[in-house]
Amino acid sequence: MASHRRPKQPNRARVSVLTMTAAAAVALTSQAAHADPQTSKKSVKEKVDKLYEDAEAATEKYNGAKEKQSKLSTEVENLQDSVARGQGQLNKMRNQLGSVATAQYRTGGIDPSLQLFLSSDPDNYLDKASAMDQLSTKQTTALKKIQGKQRSLAQQRKEASGKLKDLSSTRTALGKKKKEIQGKLSEAQTLLNSLTAKEKAKLAAKQKRADRASSDRADLGDVKPGSGRAAAALAAAKTKIGSPYVWGATGPSSFDCSGLTSWAYQQAGVSLPRTSQAQASAGTRIASQSALKPGDLVLFYGDLHHIGLYAGNGQVLHAPKPGASVRFEAMGNMPFQYGVRVG
Repeated sequence: MASHRRPKQPNRARVSVLTMTAAAAVALTSQAAHADPQTSKKSVKEKVDKLYEDAEAATEKYNGAKEKQSKLSTEVENLQDSVARGQGQLNKMRNQLGSVATAQYRTGGIDPSLQLFLSSDPDNYLDKASAMDQLSTKQTTALKKIQGKQRSLAQQRKEASGKLKDLSSTRTALGKKKKEIQGKLSEAQTLLNSLTAKEKAKLAAKQKRADRASSDRADLGDVKPGSGRAAAALAAAKTKIGSPYVWGATGPSSFDCSGLTSWAYQQAGVSLPRTSQAQASAGTRIASQSALKPGDLVLFYGDLHHIGLYAGNGQVLHAPKPGASVRFEAMGNMPFQYGVRVG
């Protein structure tokens, strides 16, 4: 027989909660649909800028590893050449000693006193005996030289082996750092691709306006010139305004931050280390911005991963970041740490 029981009524409290949840969901959906596009664009730009900053920090570490790799490669090559030359010298010394030993063996089978007795020319024999004594002394000296050469070669081989291991680990670090940089740049590009065509156009226009900065537009003020080399470095860097930022690049057509400063000073006859952190110790530290002179190096961020050239009136000439070009910029846009006066 069929049941005629009435269906169970839903709990009123449960109905209220469901109703409120549904209403909230609708409200949130409505808010998302009407979200301010400027807020979205600003959020993307902030994330992209942070990724670019992280990529630049990684770039300086990459530059350091690359410089170390180059130095180690040269040292290993020199050591291996030295070991090869040393081995050749050792083989020659051994052959010479072997020839002498063979000659002595061939003439040393008869007792020296019997040789003297049988000799038809005793005086000549005594002269030869004296020469053999001198030859024995030379053999001893030669043996000592051979032992010394063997020790030297063993030490060089050990040193070369250690540097080869260091070179291998440096190459591994280089590969990881390169992958990290490419990953951050790829992530930044993905974020940029999420913008609408209109938003992309606005950002590109803003970047173009910033990159168009030149010595005519930048207000460098009336400042005292730097030293001859600093002035020459700054003048060289000015000729590269508009050149693109490319990580790991040292010119002459593209640069990263420390690539620009090292290239500029190279044109002035000064060799600087490759990385911003190493360049931070390339001269006298200048703590105050007011004491800076044109051409001084200026360092930014706590880990010193960004560097440029002081241009005057609070302006820095630098290679800013991926996607940007060499330009003047207000130093206040970045956390200044200190300056460095080269020479």
